Amino acid sequence: MEIIGNQKIWTFPEGAESTTGLSTSAIRKGRAHLVRNYVDLATKVAELQFRNRDFVLMFRGQTGDHKNRLGYTSLKPTLLRAAKSSHVPTETTLNKRFERLVRAEAALVTEYKARGLLGRDRLERQRILRWAMIQHYEICATPLLDVTQSLRIAASFASHNANGEAFVFVLGIPNISGAITASAEAGIQTVRLASVCPPTAVRPHVQEGYLLAEYPECATAEQKLLYSHAEMDFGRRLIAKFRFEPDSFWEKSGHFPLVGESALYPRASVDGMCALAEAVRSSLPS
Repeated sequence: MEIIGNQKIWTFPEGAESTTGLSTSAIRKGRAHLVRNYVDLATKVAELQFRNRDFVLMFRGQTGDHKNRLGYTSLKPTLLRAAKSSHVPTETTLNKRFERLVRAEAALVTEYKARGLLGRDRLERQRILRWAMIQHYEICATPLLDVTQSLRIAASFASHNANGEAFVFVLGIPNISGAITASAEAGIQTVRLASVCPPTAVRPHVQEGYLLAEYPECATAEQKLLYSHAEMDFGRRLIAKFRFEPDSFWEKSGHFPLVGESALYPRASVDGMCALAEAVRSSLPS
């Protein structure tokens, strides 16, 4: 994956009243900018989009700002995250994770066909579609990273289970032009979940979900080992990072309320993909 660019990125550094131009490295290394409430965050993101007009902005909410061993913000897919005791997963761990992912793909196709869902041919032909559903419905670890085009959804994700502070990360993505957009120049793929999941899947629409992947995708541990871990870190696409206190962030008036967990994760009675995902998950070895 290419770094977002050698040009300076317009961002909001910690404590700054206005935007300034910084390198991606400086943004990742610095502390997240504190915002008071949702309107404050939305106003600042609006300026970021205006000033960084060559990129589509995507958002990711987290309860912490995780750093790599050099102190840079790290946004890695679940499959490439290390145990707490180290900064990178071992080759053995990667092999096990890829083996589990292959099993999950086969089980997903079997369940999908058995239920007669739309898009069976596409699912069998395109690995990235199988990975997208597996990742979004949390079946097992994949090389994809969940993001959203909704700032409010990202901030809501960050707020649930936050311990005092929550974080929203703003990533700059090349122009999106369909269900799957691949940029050879940037080395990145963007998957629009609402366009690849079957109509029975409600969660992607509620969450306005997208997934980011490497291009070309790494399908095996051996292929992954040809790249450094730093190259497969979506922190390289970071434009800004914000922090806030959930208790005072959400307006009590109700104009911009927190999206509850039950809304972010619709029940199986509402989202038909939940039962399929559980069947696939339960078929995998523990």
